[in-house]
Amino acid sequence: MPVSAESSPSNGEARAASVVSNAISVLRCFSTESPSLGVTEIAAQVGLHKSTVSRILSVLEQEELVERDPQSRRFRLGLGLISVTGPLLADLDERRVAYPVLQALAEQTGETSTLMLWNGAESVCVEQIPSRRQIKHTTPLGARFNTAHSASVQVFLAGQPAERVRTMLLSGAIEHPAPTEDAVTAYLGLLTEVARDGVALNYGMTSVDEVGVAAPVHDHRGELVAVTMIAAPRYRVGEEQARLLQDACRAAAGEISQRLGGSTGRV
Repeated sequence: MPVSAESSPSNGEARAASVVSNAISVLRCFSTESPSLGVTEIAAQVGLHKSTVSRILSVLEQEELVERDPQSRRFRLGLGLISVTGPLLADLDERRVAYPVLQALAEQTGETSTLMLWNGAESVCVEQIPSRRQIKHTTPLGARFNTAHSASVQVFLAGQPAERVRTMLLSGAIEHPAPTEDAVTAYLGLLTEVARDGVALNYGMTSVDEVGVAAPVHDHRGELVAVTMIAAPRYRVGEEQARLLQDACRAAAGEISQRLGGSTGRV
């Protein structure tokens, strides 16, 4: 008996793929900015009829991939997603995720890009893409920094409680050229600006010949887990170039954060 075009296996597979694609599109409508959505809002975003979206949401709700508020009848992502994404999140490694972004950043800026982690008292270089230029600043893998005005240290400390930072500075755990009460208060003000702007600039403050730019990387829990940094010779970084490096570094850190399931928010 001949198989009609409508019921052929290829058509069935195409319809199944379309259903899966539509379900994924519905899930992608939810974000940190829009965690709760109604059927009409989702339908408008994905370009499907409300009845189709309602059926998709019903299936996703049965699988606990979305959940519905009993009062508002609006939907949000469900805890069932954790069972799907948990193995991936547990296996994510900041270095592996960051590497292609660091490569692109070094190519874009022409300067050395690095990934820094925090060991509780120091910023540690765990990955580096050196600049291709003959004159460059590099950070050896495993290099540690605990100087207050280092760009990466600024970002890590901007994510710490102010009193803890004050204690670290006054005790000498973090090196500061003049750790007086007034200087520490001024430094805490600088960290407030870093947290607000989502980027730190070290323009020759720790080395007269070097400029460092750093931005925070957040994971899927919103925690500050790493810092993306650019290091460049000071002679070729004027005011405008410094702004461009800050924008590029912040964008790269945001991309790594997204790859880790995090947001691009401030420190």
